[in-house]
Amino acid sequence: MEAYKGNVEVESVKRNTLSKQVVERIVQLLNSGQLKPGDKLPTEMELIHMLGVSRPVLREALSSLETMEVITRKTRGGTYFNDKIGSKPYSVMLSLAAGNLPAVIEARMALELGLVTMAAEKITDEQLQRLKLTIDAIANSVDDDYGEIDKEFHLIIAMSANNPIIEGMIDSLLMMYDRMNTQIKYRERDVTVRFHTAIYHALVNRDPHEAFTQMYRHLSYARDKILKSHELGNE
Repeated sequence: MEAYKGNVEVESVKRNTLSKQVVERIVQLLNSGQLKPGDKLPTEMELIHMLGVSRPVLREALSSLETMEVITRKTRGGTYFNDKIGSKPYSVMLSLAAGNLPAVIEARMALELGLVTMAAEKITDEQLQRLKLTIDAIANSVDDDYGEIDKEFHLIIAMSANNPIIEGMIDSLLMMYDRMNTQIKYRERDVTVRFHTAIYHALVNRDPHEAFTQMYRHLSYARDKILKSHELGNE
């Protein structure tokens, strides 16, 4: 991590929506390229002087940035921009839409369809072996109780993207999975195994188009099943 070198510039705050503006000004240090992920921010006193705000306003803004996982404050070590995006921004957005099941399902589909195409290019042999193990475990599951194994299958694909931006979305993906999982009234083991196996073979063949197609078939089937059950439950 690089320490602050005293040569950054940031606009001072001129109006009285102070804390929000301070957040925007500090994030602008990243957007402008003056500081990079992992870099140390100026000290509190330096930021107070640069921004023209009081210590309480600055600390409120820093607390907001820490909650959003943009920065990390270390005792006697200073404040640093995080190296990668955390899950909080995505989790908050998902929480706001938690009651809109169709939107949650569509968001998961959009994310996973992109992930599986990247997985076809990036997934490792070790990850493919782990995928195969989850398929075998589902096939041999008792009483169709394989929800956590099913989630592991999708998590392996997501993590295979090996992308620091996408990693921040993974927790949200799992939240979406859990939200959908609560709506599944009955499981179809053979159907799941068939869908997962088709996705697995597409990944083994490093075929992003086929991987997309098979994942879409899988998630589309799940979407229709869940929404039908949800609608019947609300009648």
